Amino acid sequence: MSLLVVGLSHRSAPVSVLERAALSADAQAKLLQDTLAAEPAAEASVLSTCNRIELYADVDKFHAGVAELSTLLAQHSGVGLEELTPYLYVHYEDRAVHHLFSVACGLDSMVVGEGQILGQIKDGLARSQELHTAGRLLNDLFQQALRVGKRAHSETGIDRAGQSLVTFGLEQLADGRPVDVWAKDKRALVIGAGSMSSLAAATLARAGVAEVVVANRTLERAERLAHLLAEQHGPSLGEPGGTGVAARAVPMDAVGGELTRADVVVSCTGATGLVLTEAEILRATKGRTDGLSLLDLAMPRDIDGAAHRIGGVRFVDIESLAEASADAPMATDVDQVRGIVSDEVAAFGAAQRAATITPTVVALRTMAADVVTGEIARLDGRLPELDEKQRAEITQTVRRVVDKLLHAPTVRVKQLAAEPGGAGYADALRTLFDLDPEAVAAVSRADLNELNEPVAKNRGRAS
Repeated sequence: MSLLVVGLSHRSAPVSVLERAALSADAQAKLLQDTLAAEPAAEASVLSTCNRIELYADVDKFHAGVAELSTLLAQHSGVGLEELTPYLYVHYEDRAVHHLFSVACGLDSMVVGEGQILGQIKDGLARSQELHTAGRLLNDLFQQALRVGKRAHSETGIDRAGQSLVTFGLEQLADGRPVDVWAKDKRALVIGAGSMSSLAAATLARAGVAEVVVANRTLERAERLAHLLAEQHGPSLGEPGGTGVAARAVPMDAVGGELTRADVVVSCTGATGLVLTEAEILRATKGRTDGLSLLDLAMPRDIDGAAHRIGGVRFVDIESLAEASADAPMATDVDQVRGIVSDEVAAFGAAQRAATITPTVVALRTMAADVVTGEIARLDGRLPELDEKQRAEITQTVRRVVDKLLHAPTVRVKQLAAEPGGAGYADALRTLFDLDPEAVAAVSRADLNELNEPVAKNRGRAS
């Protein structure tokens, strides 16, 4: 089996296509289940963010796998296969590993170096674990990607290469002015209470806005976020009139009224339709002399694109962010991160190749232990006069001999298997020792059964 990724992102497709191809949480779950039911795939995971949709799978046939995964993406995204195909990219085996590790480090992000992608990779892994669609390969791959991303951020200055999409978006709204100067004392409306909206609310609070109003379909989540903002950024206790942000929560049906009072609006929900229409924005801006700033970070979009044409409105969305980020300078640390990625890809490949021989080695040692047990039992029949001490000494001696004989070959075969082209050593070992293929398969099944116990925790919303 081999790793295959088929996907599209802001680098391969226009935002209009990405927007139409965006997958809801339910659609992602159905895509994973259908992928696993497809003949070429044994494992599957989805990485879905505001600017990428990628389907990872362990397949036994490359061409059949590409065709099947492309068809499934088209079916579940609602974009016809013929229209979608020109925007799809395909990575296979080591190139697929290299791609995900680069994504985890922020090298493939719209804003180079942003760290939010790590949470989104974690969400993708958790989802496939919950649905039991990730086996050993994809569990190992995604967990290693998380470690590689964390290593890149801790060992290099990649964070200096860019900032979060939220910060970048607010900088675009500020049009060259410092965000903390531009946002000071403004009234902010944040629509949504997921990870991206929470980051936006906290960023605005730190920038010095006077008020943050959080609107969400589930009022309880909006209230939790508003309470957290008040705790972390509100006026100091015991200091009437102290500086700090006021925070409150409102239901979604109050957005229209809040829009008339807001100076800056950030929206990032999981809605499939528009949250703010052209008519609502026109009503909110009617008669006001101050401007209204709108930042749409959702995919598909939350805010009607017609906002670009409304007087007094400054509107930034994913599409305009993609255009602006194309001219962003690359940090010198990027080369260092690329080196880390290359090293980690090589290490991951070696570990995966070595792991393929482990069931064979375990089966060999199990067979050797069975042989020892059988011979000791025969010895008991021929020499019943042996006492327990003598029997124990003989048993230990025979086991030591077997262990010493097997030690060097099994260590060496693991080393050889880890090298490129080392996949055939497992077959050679099975042939030389006449191992039962079913015994080897049983070890693999036992490992997978243990692996498939769901361990997903602390899932957040992937933006």
